[in-house]
Amino acid sequence: MPEHTAQSAVSTEYVPDMSAAAPTHPERPARAVSGYLAFGFALALAAFATLLGVFLADDYLGPVMVVIVLCGLVAVALLAGMVVVNPNEARVLQLFGSYAGTLSRDGFWCVNPLTTRRRVSLRVRNFESSVLKVNDLDGTPVEIAAVVVWKVEDAASAVFQVDDYEEYVTTQAETGVRHLATSYPYDSGEEGQPSLRSGLNLGDELGAEVQERVALAGVRVLECRITHLAYAPEIAQAMLQRQQAGAVVSARTRIVEGAVGMVEMALDRLSEREVVELDEERKAAMVSNLMVVLCGDRGTQPVVNAGSLYQ
Repeated sequence: MPEHTAQSAVSTEYVPDMSAAAPTHPERPARAVSGYLAFGFALALAAFATLLGVFLADDYLGPVMVVIVLCGLVAVALLAGMVVVNPNEARVLQLFGSYAGTLSRDGFWCVNPLTTRRRVSLRVRNFESSVLKVNDLDGTPVEIAAVVVWKVEDAASAVFQVDDYEEYVTTQAETGVRHLATSYPYDSGEEGQPSLRSGLNLGDELGAEVQERVALAGVRVLECRITHLAYAPEIAQAMLQRQQAGAVVSARTRIVEGAVGMVEMALDRLSEREVVELDEERKAAMVSNLMVVLCGDRGTQPVVNAGSLYQ
């Protein structure tokens, strides 16, 4: 089965038009303090409460117990608000259903213990579509697959704008591949004409289209490549014969063009050097013989004329 692979990297400088899909929750940094500082403060409160219980519990039991309980609650709240953020990772914070900011700085932090924290990976990922069977611009069934390299840039949009941003990227990438396949013929047959087989800027176009589709989810497309391109199995043999016939016609055209030039040059040289004078009839015969020699598939057998030129 004939198969052609075309690869083209999409420019990473592409800026999507997000005016029609502006995020309802623009990303902003969350309020946080150093986790080490908060942990040290929690230990200090625990130590203070312990000392109060040891030295003052007998004389001031009531007030001491209140202070101990308050210190314990503050320490537990500090411990509950501690969170570790790994490199290339973000935590989207929500406080009673409201967006409270995004914590994207890696390290050990302490945030409001009443917030919920959803982890979002900012690492680069790649998605390879399955082999899709689509009709091209001419209605010919083809098989196509592509790889999309992407990452999350706006964690808040990824969480709030779509239900599942990973599934959203997968669906939109396959939709973009299908649309690209239906926009071009598999093989245009003319040099310089865009087609799926030529691969001229197809990666750029696919990347731009997928980027526009996934911008709503705060995702940036880094690269797109077509990894598989072939005729559907039911027409592969017929298309192969068509390609072979086209190649034969193209080769014959170039052979004839070259042979005409060589015959023209031979006649001009003979005339310039006055090697022999030929009338129109003999020129036609000479042209016919030269064209047979230059364009024939098999080697010609020369016939020696032992008489005059006109016999």
